[in-house]
Amino acid sequence: MSDYRDVNRANWDERVPAHVASPGYHVARFEEDPQYLSEVVRFDLPRLGDISGLRGVHLQCHIGTDTVSLARLGARMSGLDFSAPAIEHARSLADRLGLTADFHVADVYDAVDVLGASSYDLVFTGIGAIGWLPSITRWADTVAGLLAPGGRLFIREGHPMLWALDAGPEVPELRFPYFETAEPTVWDEGGTYVETEVEFSHNLTHEWNHGLAEIITAVQGAGLVFDSLAEHDSAPWNALPGLMTEDESGEWRLTTNPNRLPATYTLQAHKPA
Repeated sequence: MSDYRDVNRANWDERVPAHVASPGYHVARFEEDPQYLSEVVRFDLPRLGDISGLRGVHLQCHIGTDTVSLARLGARMSGLDFSAPAIEHARSLADRLGLTADFHVADVYDAVDVLGASSYDLVFTGIGAIGWLPSITRWADTVAGLLAPGGRLFIREGHPMLWALDAGPEVPELRFPYFETAEPTVWDEGGTYVETEVEFSHNLTHEWNHGLAEIITAVQGAGLVFDSLAEHDSAPWNALPGLMTEDESGEWRLTTNPNRLPATYTLQAHKPA
């Protein structure tokens, strides 16, 4: 198993049931409350604006909680992920919620071939997605290929500064690459980012960081017009255990002097009409 996609897919496939069952994804809340939205989507509501009636696609959608949240806001959503178990659960969730959304199993770089060129008014990408991809330029070309003229890219991601840090006992250490590298950072770690007692066997992953300038340059190089970049001092998970505190909305930031660290960012761009 040498291809990074095979390595990473095995890791994600195994963790899908634990994520569905975890309190962190709030699957039960979606079923109990017809107005409930994922914390990621709720955080960016002021920047998203009115998306009702838009044809949208969520790339690397995992189990679909952000996808169905966007559908609840009125967008006609598609979701795409390379994990078949994740897509199975995403379809099941949308069906249980009575939402019309189509889901597809495919690698993100194949999205244009699978979904169609110039088909979407909105391409959405959420937290923890692009770090699994070796080329941010190829990703940006994919986004541009999916967008219809006038369509918009909307991404909230972990900040590359955060991904470059390793949580030490008292202060985080700048240990990992900030910029995109030819070779991945290889991890061999058990567990996952949600609460679970499940022990996993597929623990190897291949990951890449992408600097902010690399991302913006790739977006512009793909022919999109860069619109805005907002950096946030918080993330929707405990990214540096022992160093962060959760607020009432589910966002985590450094307990001491949170203005030291950009933890996430929201970037928007559009395809010229």
